[in-house]
Amino acid sequence: MSESELPAGQGESAPVGTIGGQTGVDSPAEGGEAAAPVGAIGRKAGRGLRWSLVGNLGTKLGSFTIGLILARLLAPADFGVFAVALAATAFVMHVNDIGVIAAGVQWRGKLEDMAPTGTTIAIAFSTVVYAVFFFGAPAFAALAGAPDAAPVVRLLTVIIIIDGITSCRSAALMRRFEQDRLTKATMIGMAANFVVAVPLAFAGAGAYSFAGGQVAGCVVTGILVWRMGNLPARLGFDRAVARKLLKFGIPLAASLGVESVLLNADYVIVGNVLGATALGYYLLAFNVSNWVPGLVGTAVRYVSIPSFSRLAEQEPEALAAGVRKSVPVLVSAILPVAALMAVLAPYMVVFLYGGQWGPSAYVLRFLTVLMVVRMLTSLSFDILTSLGATRSTVVLNAGWAIALIPALWFGTHLDGIRGAAIAHGIVALVVALPLAVGALHRAGVPLLPVLPALIRPAVGAVLCTGATLVAVRLIDGGVFLHLFVPGLVGLLVFVLTVVPIDQFRRLRTRLARAR
Repeated sequence: MSESELPAGQGESAPVGTIGGQTGVDSPAEGGEAAAPVGAIGRKAGRGLRWSLVGNLGTKLGSFTIGLILARLLAPADFGVFAVALAATAFVMHVNDIGVIAAGVQWRGKLEDMAPTGTTIAIAFSTVVYAVFFFGAPAFAALAGAPDAAPVVRLLTVIIIIDGITSCRSAALMRRFEQDRLTKATMIGMAANFVVAVPLAFAGAGAYSFAGGQVAGCVVTGILVWRMGNLPARLGFDRAVARKLLKFGIPLAASLGVESVLLNADYVIVGNVLGATALGYYLLAFNVSNWVPGLVGTAVRYVSIPSFSRLAEQEPEALAAGVRKSVPVLVSAILPVAALMAVLAPYMVVFLYGGQWGPSAYVLRFLTVLMVVRMLTSLSFDILTSLGATRSTVVLNAGWAIALIPALWFGTHLDGIRGAAIAHGIVALVVALPLAVGALHRAGVPLLPVLPALIRPAVGAVLCTGATLVAVRLIDGGVFLHLFVPGLVGLLVFVLTVVPIDQFRRLRTRLARAR
């Protein structure tokens, strides 16, 4: 039996109703999804992905709008204070439900049997984690070089309790591919965020405007998810269920916690070394680099774990085939964005946020490397999770963190916020990507067959970068022209390079028929 057929850390198949086994059988209520053909799962996942993309587009546009407004109203130091609170919240959000959401999505059996125990564990653990951060907020803020951030940390981390309460209901919606309901709840929460954050900013609340808006949005979204989840409203504790959940969830939560350290250690280090103002510039650049992972990556994650989990229940080749189709599509979507962002960063930042945020542009150029690697490692993480190989995700993220933290420290001391961004990119390419490829290979999902399909997108990205650079030098005009004309030229070059001629012909035929 190959490693891909085994639960993580075991040498035998798991029984029905467990997590991580590849022989699990869903209940009749689940519609026999374990035996569903790949095509049926793909159609459900496709519908869920479309709704996830719509929802993420709406929330990212909302976040982008709020960020634009607040960037004009607040000082970089306010962004720095918020970055410290955001780093704390990101860590606790990754570990607060101790893997219950992912466990619910992958649960082999009736979710109703797991939900009371899962909800009890998530609420209890979230409450304990919040208490730790409530009392530890002053020390954490001081470590990050922004002591004034302590009360903001205490306010923003309230959202983990809400997340713990709704964990099983979120899992139920994702498991059933009901991303349309999650999208509606999230977008309504984003509207609540806007209604609270912008008036607070106008009133001079500083970093509290960010935190207050996010807490308000989380409360609204949590109420809606609770109602839409359609699970019995009861708590309970079944030792057998708890053991299965914790066996799956503890390694996953540990891995996610390390992943959060990877994504937020730079905030603490930059703040500690350079202060809140420099951290504010860095935060804005990091947020811009997170647009695509936040929009596409989050949407993909909503459907990738349930999709890969269902495929993993079939023969191993079904999952391998799904991965071979997914990776080239993901690479083709992210490379042109990264290339354009790297070249046009100075014009993008000044056009959107104003000249005072110019230092962020030189950071953004190097963070585009991290953006691409994060998309690929996140997909690897989801594949490993769907196989129950949560221990492999711990090794992946731990190895990345061990290399990253000293690199960030030296990079920040040598070249400020730009040095931190360069360190991020180098470690992502040299350490994280090989670790992800190796983990997938050991899990029985080799990526070597995918390489030929990546040649055309890679060539397209190089040509896109070159064409954009040439267009920037030839353009004689303001920031708007330097941003949009070269961007269109570079994107056109990428599309003409990557999309086969036959697809253009088919598109022309369809348009002719439509007329």
